[in-house]
Amino acid sequence: MGQEKLVLAYSGGLDTSYSLKKLSQENYSVYAVNINTGGGSKKQIKSIEKKAYEMGATHYKTINALKVFYDQIVKFLIFGNILKNNTYPLSVSAERIIQAFEIVNYAKSIGAKYIAHGSTGAGNDQVRFDMIFQILAPEIEIITPIRDQQLSREDEIKYLKSQGINVSWDKAKYSINQGLWGTSVGGAETLNSKEPLPEKAYPSALVKTKSENLELEFKSGELFSVNGQKKDPVNLIQYLQNLAKDFAIGRDIHVGDTIIGIKGRVGFEAAAPIIIIKAHHLLEKHTLSKWQQHQKEQLANFYGMQLHEGHYLDPVMRDMEAFMFSSQKNVSGKVFLRLHPYRYELLGIDSPHDLMQTEFGNYGEINKEWTAEEAKGFIKITANASRIYQHLNKK
Repeated sequence: MGQEKLVLAYSGGLDTSYSLKKLSQENYSVYAVNINTGGGSKKQIKSIEKKAYEMGATHYKTINALKVFYDQIVKFLIFGNILKNNTYPLSVSAERIIQAFEIVNYAKSIGAKYIAHGSTGAGNDQVRFDMIFQILAPEIEIITPIRDQQLSREDEIKYLKSQGINVSWDKAKYSINQGLWGTSVGGAETLNSKEPLPEKAYPSALVKTKSENLELEFKSGELFSVNGQKKDPVNLIQYLQNLAKDFAIGRDIHVGDTIIGIKGRVGFEAAAPIIIIKAHHLLEKHTLSKWQQHQKEQLANFYGMQLHEGHYLDPVMRDMEAFMFSSQKNVSGKVFLRLHPYRYELLGIDSPHDLMQTEFGNYGEINKEWTAEEAKGFIKITANASRIYQHLNKK
């Protein structure tokens, strides 16, 4: 019998390298596929291909999913100003959804009977991958060597060394996932509640120490230009990331509830996502109505939770996206910022839809459209509900 076709989600990291080497020695023809969601340069992607063949891949393929990642997910993360627990821009969890889609499509296109990934049994990615695979391709069997064997990173390194592959523990002790919407960093420090990640754990070092001004322009909620340079949104995000990472902006540690019920802690570096979300949010404060903002905050929080937990295919997600898309009609204008080492400032905005620029009056200064008597009557009626309650419930 010939070997069965197996598609492996391959990033070139320790977990997927172990999986590739192990599976290639079994009765599988391993098709290693790397889904590019912004995780490296052309040189790095070429290096991943070389490594895949060295590990025993029968075939290797890189699929560029940057545009579909932006169009289907990142755009709505910006529209919703989504930060998990007011901290994390969903860097990895957002990517995994698109990666799972592309892997399923590729597996079906070559008639593969198996799909494999390098997730452990103690993380969120296993849920995201398996859910998408089970929903879209229930006929394809899922194989997860590390989860099934309950392997530690030390176990994986030991096995690879036994196969003549030398892996440096110093490099492998940090798990790094890099993409368009940020880079996550996990290590020994993030396994406890006390220790910060060391400077060396972050991919980008502080280079610039002198402050710089920054101008972002949005059109209907989407990034349109950076410092006057107009490109498509994906290229603008990458351009801004390269500019802002030199200030070591966007570093933090996210603590939250995992899908599997335990608390989790992960470091991340996401200069462009954090700056874009905060600038976009400031512009919305000026251009959306009070109730648009209120409703969108509730909805966006739920959208982020559902995305984080892998429920992207539930139809409620399309409903929420329709609302967010509609809300962005007047979210156009420029946002002015200043970048400093490790931080940034939001300075102000300029927009033709700025609701502060009206003839009705200036807050705290003077009103032009109502009288003092009208104000007194409005305040009295506004207080009625509380007055009635307090009157009836006096001690």
